[in-house]
Amino acid sequence: MYKSIFNKRETLKFKSFGRKGYSLFVCLGKEVLIGTLSVATLTYAKAGGISTEVEKVDSMKFRTNKEVMLDGVEITASRAPLALGQAARMVTVLDREQIAQAPVQSVNDLLKYAVGVDVRQRGAMGAQTDVGIRGGSSEQITILLNGINICDPHTGHNVFDFPVDLSEIERIEVLEGPAGRIYGTSSLMGAINIVTRLGAESSGDVHAEGGSFGYVTAGARANVKSGHWNNQISGNVARSDGFSRSKAGNLNADYSGGKAFYQGRYSDDKVALNWHAGMSTKGFGSNTFYSPSFDEQYERTTKYFTAVQAETKGSWFHFRPSVYWNRNQDRFELVRGVETKFPFNYHRADVFGINLNTYFDWSLGRTALGAEFRNEDIVSGNLGEPLHEPIPIHGTERDYQFGLNRSNLSFNFEHNILLNRFTLSAGFIAVKNTWNRMPFTIYPGVDASYRIGDHLKVYASYNSSLRMPSFTELFYSVGGHKADKYLKPEEMQAVEGGLKYFSDGVTGSVSVYYHHCLNMIDWVQDSSKPNSDWESVNYTKVNSLGFEASLALNFQRLLQGQDVLRTFNVAYSYIDEDKQGALHIQTRSKLEYLRHKLVASLQTHLFASLDFGVNYRFQDRTGSYVTVDKQVCDYEPYSLVDARLSWNRPEYTLYVEANNLFDKTYVDYGSVPQPGIWIIAGAKWHFKL
Repeated sequence: MYKSIFNKRETLKFKSFGRKGYSLFVCLGKEVLIGTLSVATLTYAKAGGISTEVEKVDSMKFRTNKEVMLDGVEITASRAPLALGQAARMVTVLDREQIAQAPVQSVNDLLKYAVGVDVRQRGAMGAQTDVGIRGGSSEQITILLNGINICDPHTGHNVFDFPVDLSEIERIEVLEGPAGRIYGTSSLMGAINIVTRLGAESSGDVHAEGGSFGYVTAGARANVKSGHWNNQISGNVARSDGFSRSKAGNLNADYSGGKAFYQGRYSDDKVALNWHAGMSTKGFGSNTFYSPSFDEQYERTTKYFTAVQAETKGSWFHFRPSVYWNRNQDRFELVRGVETKFPFNYHRADVFGINLNTYFDWSLGRTALGAEFRNEDIVSGNLGEPLHEPIPIHGTERDYQFGLNRSNLSFNFEHNILLNRFTLSAGFIAVKNTWNRMPFTIYPGVDASYRIGDHLKVYASYNSSLRMPSFTELFYSVGGHKADKYLKPEEMQAVEGGLKYFSDGVTGSVSVYYHHCLNMIDWVQDSSKPNSDWESVNYTKVNSLGFEASLALNFQRLLQGQDVLRTFNVAYSYIDEDKQGALHIQTRSKLEYLRHKLVASLQTHLFASLDFGVNYRFQDRTGSYVTVDKQVCDYEPYSLVDARLSWNRPEYTLYVEANNLFDKTYVDYGSVPQPGIWIIAGAKWHFKL
């Protein structure tokens, strides 16, 4: 009995095995995993495609006060979508319910609870945050919005300026480890995909919250569904006075901004068409973000996002084209509002891309083929080669006088062999970039898994990837920085192996990985030399050995009959890098990684509609930084506790959140201070149209 698993509106079924031929799909019985937010429990999701709908697997029903149907989601980490349980490589999924339970105000804050993710916060409320995976920097991961690459070639500092509000996100998928054959350049250490939601019926909602340090935000969403069409629009605004002041007593951690997002979908029996357009704009006090000598820095960013994606729904052959354009604008002020001594830095980057992907089923498995063209163009006041003709900067009397244009062309191939208990996925990507005149270079990868019995799976993988230098690393030679426009691409090879356990109410995993990185790029400074510059260099090679373990308990399944305890999750990550910095050499990122990270959470139901959740996080970072007083200090380990109390009804939610509940003093990045206790209260209201 067989029914296509690729039609998102159909019930998931599987073809039985016979003596002849090969079956592409297998029945996995109880092999359904729950993704848990705080420990990044591994489950399955599709990141590379265009679908934002979650399939339901009706194989693990249980009852507490109501019947709960667990979600079975398509997998990521492959070029072609695969059914639940067939992937040899797994990803972390933070689903909508987990997002709603977390005491966070941005995607950046949410990712702090994923054990393999390093979130280095500069400004609160998502103003600016560097996000890395498994010891890597913010430049070394691919960020996607509904499967579309939205990485900023200028810099990775502001890539998390999403046009969508946190309440509009359906799920977040985190793929750890090299993903070259899936996402191409930039995915050196992994990828993060933000999947938005479209209402299942015509509906709307509004929300507002406020709290410490003059924080206020409000937003709304409305969608109209009619037949095959679904259209949705949303927006929000936010502001805060910030939690600190400069030496002169002025605001230097304030924030104000807004977001707007429109998305639509047309779907019938033959084709699914998705599109979106969005904008994010914000201005924020940058404190001492880029130099401890100036405590009134300021930055304003504006970003535009557009994309159109499609997928045919044939029985065996699927064609998935997409086209996108993103624009990123940035203005940086070293001394806020004062341009006479330090001229403002202006940048505008335009990224255009087109993807042509296809996959098909045949007697030996599932094969995927594809090609991508991506063009990155920047005009700037100080980055790049001199332009033939200056371009006026809108709203000023200055011109863009420098710029750079580069294109990336890639071809990919992948084949999947799917047997009853064994899965093998292998392929490669061939990449060519015009900037450094690199020839086509092939980066292969292979993943394999084997299911032992009904509860245990063992897996292993080998993957490779690359990362092109950002425009800042190539050309930022101002303000005590000296860049090298001849930097080589970073390259990495990685092996990983692990075990995963899953049963009613208990899921767990352990994994070990080894990374071999070549030509790593970093900003370094010789602190033994007075007023020495920060220089961008290929920092030779770095080898990393890492270990991760997680455990998730669902008390509603383990202790049926009680409704107080809901879930408990705990996870631990350890990383050791063998590259040690030379004496007096300071680095910006590569040697400042999280050696130890521990996260845990407990979700409870108190009574009636009242829920309470608490999250704990411990971090111990290697490396050191230079203070405002020119002192070299080691990063100190710290622990943080966040909590959320909420009254949840189908039509509305009332809640109070506390971040850094015990008012801990800590730093994530250099000498940039972080806020103490931050209390927020809010309300959300949902209605049908």
